[in-house]
Amino acid sequence: MLKIKAVIAEDDFRVADIHEKFLKAFEEIEVVGKAVNAKKTLRILEQKKPDLLLLDVYMPDQLGTELLPDIRKKFPNVDIIMVTAATEKEQLEKALHYGVENYLIKPVEMKRFNQVIGEYLKKVQLMKSKQEIDQDFVDLILKKGDALPEKTYEAAALPKGVDEITLTKVIEVLKANDIGLSAEQVSGQIGASRTTARRYLEYLISVKKCKAEVVYGVVGRPERRYYKIE
Repeated sequence: MLKIKAVIAEDDFRVADIHEKFLKAFEEIEVVGKAVNAKKTLRILEQKKPDLLLLDVYMPDQLGTELLPDIRKKFPNVDIIMVTAATEKEQLEKALHYGVENYLIKPVEMKRFNQVIGEYLKKVQLMKSKQEIDQDFVDLILKKGDALPEKTYEAAALPKGVDEITLTKVIEVLKANDIGLSAEQVSGQIGASRTTARRYLEYLISVKKCKAEVVYGVVGRPERRYYKIE
């Protein structure tokens, strides 16, 4: 299963705790550190080598956007999502210049937060599923082109760990259910492990044949439920 290490750079510990709680709804993501200022952000990036950084702009010692040149120089592979109260256009322009994945303005609703993180995970999964690219793939990653929602890569060579027979079983199970299924429920119906079922479900999400929603029960941790996209 996809594993993403995340760091939260936020000077308000209450906001940081909320964002950490949001991230825990995604089994693929592990929060490995939180920083309350720019100096500690750089130190945690050096120590933890995360895949994803949630970065605020207004921190006590330095603006988050002023950190971006150093981050890109020292940690070029970290993905950055800005989560900030900053509404000045120049802050957005600088963030875009340094290739941030997204820019969320506080206060961020959980639904919007989950949408952005879900899209980010799909992009990462899709990038890992291909060794060679074509223009359609580039357009899909960059969200360009009117016909992209209909484009999938099912006909292309399947990624390692995904075979056509099992994939067909998973698709048929999803088709037969319109209220959504958990990875555990799918695994029981296809006769495979929960880990295997989740791998196939996440692949279907990456090629836009399936979607996932986080369902919050009365007790226990949030659960991802999967739905077939017609």
